[in-house]
Amino acid sequence: MSDEKKPPTRNAVQQAKYERGRLAYFVIVTATIVLGLSSNPFGILDNYLPAQWLAILKNRNFETHVFPNGTISACYLNSSLGAACEQGSVPVIGVDARNAEDVSSAVRFAARNNLRLVIKNTGHDYLGRSSARGSFMLWTHHLKDIEYHKTFTLLGSKEVYENVLTLGAGVQWYEAYEAAAKRERVIVGGISPGGSNGAAGGWVMGGGHSIISPMFGLGVDNVVEMTVVIANGEILTVNARQYPDLFWALRGGGGGTFGVLTSVTYKTHPTFPVVCGFISTVIDHPKGNVTPILSKLITEFLRLSPQLADAGWSGYPMVERDPVTKVPFMWILLIAPNTAKANETINPYFSYAKSLAATSKYEGDGSLTIKMAGTYVSESYAAWEKTWLPKIGLVGDNILMGSRLIPRNVIEEKYEELGPLIATFPGVGFYPLAWGKTSEFDPDSVAVHPAWRSSFMHVVFWDTWEDGASAEHIKAVDAWVKDNTLKLTAFAPDTGAYMNEAYMHEADPRKTFFGSHYEKLLAIKSKYDPRSLFIVGQGVGSEQWDKSLNCKL
Repeated sequence: MSDEKKPPTRNAVQQAKYERGRLAYFVIVTATIVLGLSSNPFGILDNYLPAQWLAILKNRNFETHVFPNGTISACYLNSSLGAACEQGSVPVIGVDARNAEDVSSAVRFAARNNLRLVIKNTGHDYLGRSSARGSFMLWTHHLKDIEYHKTFTLLGSKEVYENVLTLGAGVQWYEAYEAAAKRERVIVGGISPGGSNGAAGGWVMGGGHSIISPMFGLGVDNVVEMTVVIANGEILTVNARQYPDLFWALRGGGGGTFGVLTSVTYKTHPTFPVVCGFISTVIDHPKGNVTPILSKLITEFLRLSPQLADAGWSGYPMVERDPVTKVPFMWILLIAPNTAKANETINPYFSYAKSLAATSKYEGDGSLTIKMAGTYVSESYAAWEKTWLPKIGLVGDNILMGSRLIPRNVIEEKYEELGPLIATFPGVGFYPLAWGKTSEFDPDSVAVHPAWRSSFMHVVFWDTWEDGASAEHIKAVDAWVKDNTLKLTAFAPDTGAYMNEAYMHEADPRKTFFGSHYEKLLAIKSKYDPRSLFIVGQGVGSEQWDKSLNCKL
């Protein structure tokens, strides 16, 4: 055996620098240090619910680490499990950045010391990109600047935009919506409980779908300028005139891959009245999980969805498990700007659901109760958003997802086959968002998967598990998600998936998440990040690394 000394691995360097570098680090950057969880310093567990200290806000499974032998390292909120509070995959050290200069200093520090860098704002991430075992975290949550521009000139250009909004990387959608509403404007943004997900980070870098995408396009279609810190620590302002290749890549090429966004400038649009359609159900059945009556509800909605879209409806039909009975139930939240046609087109579905409920039987296809079904007019989109997305606290789930973008012709021709498959998922959303304005943009105008321009519906499903579940149970959930991702893909094998809400072990992420744009994205990454400081699972360039993303192949 050779006595020649091998170069240290990135993992070994991380640990050594963590042990030796904490004191010096205070001098290097001006940001606040966030220390590890395992010894509960500063009452970290007391701050668990507001997610002040966690690596992940939304999805707790990415805080845990499963070793090859099935042992799990985690710090569970439920102390009754009797498990020790361990580090898991929560980053061991990090920077609470307050401005772009903090971000730049942190990036330079990570690059100089060969650290595994992860970037987090709110941590609404279903692919585990906001955390990694033994990593160094860059927390952008406090980059909260919001600036409205009546007129805005692109840097390095004479091109002028009106009524745009510049959002810091830590701004959440509820804050952005409030800022736009003050000017009687609307902004294309995400929807989550409380509008809590970030407005200028992973959402937009993954493409960014919205309930108003059919009216104004995806999030990436509404970006006019960005500021980003690249791997050498430079702070760049990118737009269609300055660094156009990087500007293209940042709009759909994936979060945590090309740099750290510090701000995004978005177009806004005049506010408008909306009509809201809503239905909520309760379902019960002796067999529990798969109920024929749910299959009928979903199939009928799929059948009607193309004509609903033609009338202007878009939104979020969903199936979730009842927290008490565990039987899946369905609810639908839709909006449309065209109030004249609204009731005329949605009422047939409400009538169908009510007639189904009237004849439903517990011992038959399952009992169906309609809790609420109807429409109402809201004076503005902002008023609707406040009503339906109140600010609430969040405690995340352990969750794995699968998804596919489905074209309109598949919905029209195969709804009777697709509906029953969707009904087998304990949690699923089937969102008619990829039509209208979304489909009108040039597929190559931004980096987002071109399939968005030829699809109609984003179908995403998931399953969850309780804290303390065994590695075998988690592996079984993963196998179930994989199997059903393949079943869903069979309906649309030539499209792709929305990478922000997808299966994290996708067999061919290059095709599924990026399509024909992959090679161009890889070239841009090599140009701006030649040492692959920014690397995430399933992201551009990740195939060049081992499974842990610590060792380059």
